[in-house]
Amino acid sequence: MTAHPISETVASLMPRAKAELTELVAFRSVADPAQFPRSECEAAAGWVADALRAEEFQDVALLDTPDGTQSVYGYLPGPADAPTVLLYAHYDVQPPLDESAWLSPPFELTERDGRWFGRGAADCKGGFIMHLLALRALKANGGVPVSVKVIAEGSEEQGTGGLERYAEAHPELLAADTIVIGDTGNFRVGLPTVTATLRGMTMLRVQLDTLEGNLHSGQFGGAAPDALAAMIQLLASLRAEDGTTTVDGLTSDARWDGLQYPEGEFRSDAKVLDGVGLIGTGTVADRIWARPAVTVIGIDCPPVVGATPSLQASARAQISLRVPPGQDATEATKLLTAHLESHAPWGARVSVEQVGQGQPFRADITSPAYASMAEAMRLAYPGEEMQSSGLGGSIPLCNTLSALYPEAEILLIGLSEPEAQIHAVNESVSPEELERLSVAEALFLRNYAESKKA
Repeated sequence: MTAHPISETVASLMPRAKAELTELVAFRSVADPAQFPRSECEAAAGWVADALRAEEFQDVALLDTPDGTQSVYGYLPGPADAPTVLLYAHYDVQPPLDESAWLSPPFELTERDGRWFGRGAADCKGGFIMHLLALRALKANGGVPVSVKVIAEGSEEQGTGGLERYAEAHPELLAADTIVIGDTGNFRVGLPTVTATLRGMTMLRVQLDTLEGNLHSGQFGGAAPDALAAMIQLLASLRAEDGTTTVDGLTSDARWDGLQYPEGEFRSDAKVLDGVGLIGTGTVADRIWARPAVTVIGIDCPPVVGATPSLQASARAQISLRVPPGQDATEATKLLTAHLESHAPWGARVSVEQVGQGQPFRADITSPAYASMAEAMRLAYPGEEMQSSGLGGSIPLCNTLSALYPEAEILLIGLSEPEAQIHAVNESVSPEELERLSVAEALFLRNYAESKKA
């Protein structure tokens, strides 16, 4: 870290940042009342709102969005004629999965091996803390030179589109000259990176029914159609033998031109077991940034413990399909639905329900705001130049904001580098990355304000 006053201020604020992230991580803010009480999300939203009020934000509000969740909004006016920058993060998190697999409790921020562990530490409660740090550093060094809007979403991980629908109904609310989405990450720790593309997604639940009720497998097995066996066969049709996604009508041969992801680094980042091969063809970057990818993220079936010798009458699965830039998520949904309906074996009855969708996104990294960010990152990461990469994940709000504000520049940065293991057990954030990216964001806001005066 350089001796720049902004850097020194952020460094001095890091103990406070850790304390605040500890408080925020403690909320079990999974936006699914079937898993955690709605009150956990409401409490987290209230914490975020109080934090904005403490920073003298105006018009702080808890926005009741159409999906039944709350997004938190606040406005900090800047100097006269200053540009407006929208800072985005989300306070909802993925469920912790198997809590017994965590080395420390998922909702207790725990320092270990130089990192801070906890669900949401990187994705994306840490992103909200990053915004606070940047603004505090500017306040301590001459003031915030732009007008700032902050929006903290309450259901990003569920993909239910509450904030997108709210923004469409209130288009003036989030209008800005530039938008900083604090929900992506560096290509690796210490390498400053902006995200150029995001894959979109569609989420479907499929149910197969074959019998009026479960049957004894000894009496009827071998002739009676087992719904669970049918589901296994149906799901297998979604991949070729090499693991390539094979949804009928969906192309899967695009190439990624740009920063590449060496296979050895990917294997290490993904923690692939020795002797286990990667799936798909082409470069790793092709596979994770430029091509569709289907994942079975859940199956309803009898657990091993307590299993009985029965044929299953019904089976259900949830399927996620990542959709790369250049493909339309709505069309991909139709193709995946048609594939499931046509590939179910033995005439099994098929029902498909869509539970989420978001379009892919491509940023214009040649826009002027990126020059301001490149200079900021150069100072925050001495000796490193800003890189651009793709991201396999989805942020559906990006397309909504791009459509509502076509003149706005959208930048994507964040704390979710590979070691963070977001969405998995033992998620963590690098405090060094939090510090450097907070410095970069503060310097960007200053650079951007100066560029608008020129």
